[in-house]
Amino acid sequence: MGEAQDLLFSALADPTRRALFERLCLRGEQTVGALTAEAGVSQPAVSKHLGVLKRAGLVRDRHEGRQTHYSAKLDALSPLVDWTKQMSGFWESRFDDLEDLLKRMDQ
Repeated sequence: MGEAQDLLFSALADPTRRALFERLCLRGEQTVGALTAEAGVSQPAVSKHLGVLKRAGLVRDRHEGRQTHYSAKLDALSPLVDWTKQMSGFWESRFDDLEDLLKRMDQ
């Protein structure tokens, strides 16, 4: 796994960051203040989490006056989707092998 994938998985490992990312995916662009109002943590904590998400390439920011608006970058999930497909294929082949073994044992 590369450094970009490591950052992605690490960023999404935290439940607060996942919740922030999910909110941005579902509701679109939001300000730090709007995200903080529902996050259950302080504004500095939200800003720190958003910084981690930004470094992982999951969100982008846009400055407008004194407010910063964040939006999700859905294409950044591609490495996660690719990894999931790879792991799914791996396990499917293992289950197929197990099924073949069980059939041979029944004979």
